[in-house]
Order: sequence, then structure tokens, then C-alpha cells
Amino acid sequence: MPIQYYLFLSLALFCIGIMGALMRRNAIIIFMSIELMLNAVNLLLAAFSKMYNDSAAQIFVFFIMVVAAAEVAVGLAIIVMVYRKVHSVDVNILNRLKH
Repeated sequence: MPIQYYLFLSLALFCIGIMGALMRRNAIIIFMSIELMLNAVNLLLAAFSKMYNDSAAQIFVFFIMVVAAAEVAVGLAIIVMVYRKVHSVDVNILNRLKH
């Protein structure tokens, strides 16, 4: 399969992630959009790793997955604590936490 297919798929996933992160108000959907952008980068790194027959990019993919797993654990814990305090995951309501 040509590298252009991987590039277009990765670009599409990254653009969907950006649109989701910028247009949505729900913290969980914003969080999922950020994860989608990370997965788009992982796909691109794996495609270039295959194209150049270099395993270094696959090691970076592994480390990005480890960081993403840690981000999921911390991010979901923060979202749960905010939901307990405000009873909503709308990011516009989070302005109340200042007071």
C-alpha cells in the first residue's frame, strides 16, 4: 500500500481530532479528540517506520502509547472530580471553579 494512503488517513484523523477539540463543549469529547490526534501521529510514525525500514519510529509509537495511557488515567480522574463538584462536564461551566 502506498505511503500516501497512510498520510491521507492520518491527516483526516488529525483534522477530525482538531475539529472535535475546538468545536465541542463536553470535556469527554474533547479528551477523545486529543486521543484521536495522538493516534493519527502514531499511524504516521508507524507508516514512515515501515517505509524506511527503521524500527526507531516504532519505539516512539510505543512511548507515545504509554504517555497516552497515563494521560487517560489522569485526565479521566480529573473529569470525574470535576463532575462530582459541578455535576456537569461542560467546559463553559468550569469557569465557576475559580470562585
